[in-house]
Formats: sequence, structure tokens, C-alpha cells
Amino acid sequence: MAVNHMVWICFRDGVPAERIAEHLGALQSLRARVPDILELHLGRNFTDRADGYTHGLSVILADRAALAAYAAHPDHVAVATALRQDAKILALDYEY
Repeated sequence: MAVNHMVWICFRDGVPAERIAEHLGALQSLRARVPDILELHLGRNFTDRADGYTHGLSVILADRAALAAYAAHPDHVAVATALRQDAKILALDYEY
């Protein structure tokens, strides 16, 4: 079964726009750097329904094993570690 790894991102107050752009670029770059990713979609929230979360990420992977490989991939670890310094995040994974 395929897996959708969803991440909600809320950048902390005071994080400069340039730094946010760097984070978003790093997230986008994972598509080319992590072989287990089948699809990657990233965008800015445009409604008031996300409790302050400003961006969403959706990563489609083949199965749970691919999710585990993605989570442990050094490029993903580096991007996620940097992101957590400037944002709070929520993640949810589901099979379909």
C-alpha cells in the first residue's frame, strides 16, 4: 500500500522570509535527492482553518518500508533538523 506522509509547518515569529524560502527550497530538493519519494507537493496554506500552520508538505512513498528509508535518509534528516529549529511541525502518515 502507498503511504502519504503529510507535514504541517508553522514558522516561528521572527524567522526572516529569506530563511523560510531556504527551508522551502530544501524541502523541494528532497524529491531529487531521496530515491524513495514518488511524489512531493509543497504549498502555502490559504485558509484560516489550519490553526496557524502556514505550509503543508505531502510526500508519497511506495510503502511503509519506503517511509522508514525516507525518514532515515541523511538528506531528509538534515532538512528536518534545520526546519525544527525555525518551525513547529506536525506529521501524519497514512496508507491508501
